[in-house]
Amino acid sequence: MPEQDFFYTIEKAAMAEYKDRGSKFIAYACPVRSVEDFKLKLNEIKKEHPKATHHCFAYRIGLDGNVFRVSDDGEPSGTAGRPILGQLDSKELTNTLVVVVRYFGGTLLGVPGLINAYRSAASLAIQMTPVVQKPVEIKYIIQFDYTQMHDVMQVVKQIGCSVLEQEMNLFCRISVGISRGRLEEAIYRFREIPNLEWQKAI
Repeated sequence: MPEQDFFYTIEKAAMAEYKDRGSKFIAYACPVRSVEDFKLKLNEIKKEHPKATHHCFAYRIGLDGNVFRVSDDGEPSGTAGRPILGQLDSKELTNTLVVVVRYFGGTLLGVPGLINAYRSAASLAIQMTPVVQKPVEIKYIIQFDYTQMHDVMQVVKQIGCSVLEQEMNLFCRISVGISRGRLEEAIYRFREIPNLEWQKAI
């Protein structure tokens, strides 16, 4: 599988509602960057809906596709978390969480009905927020003398790097994310600045 230069995610949270035979499914799509982020968001939603019958979810985090989790939260196995994850994957989304809260309406929906309801609710929530394409960034640490600040920042700006951390003293140290598609160009430009030290962050 070739390395990607871009990935797809959402930047704004969204909510949508789906009803079937009295049961109400409220879906929340949220951007998340880490498992800790996910835990906070899930707790917020649980606090908002303490009387809900189920809080089912799926998330995918990171670029390799290996960090994901699904939960049926008491629904029959495979009827909630997997259909939600399927919606994330159909849009190739990562760093995204969808939680679907269910209020039981008294009528059993059966396995096909549940799969359809959770899938539909997740799909509606994702449709409510724009999908954004973001560059895959490689993190580098750059160290330089304060007098070189202008030259360094000019390259950072022209290449479109994101500045993640900075320490500005007589000797400066910044941590930047360089888009994979422009990495060679960035390295070439930084090499042109004398006495600049840079290394790939671990």
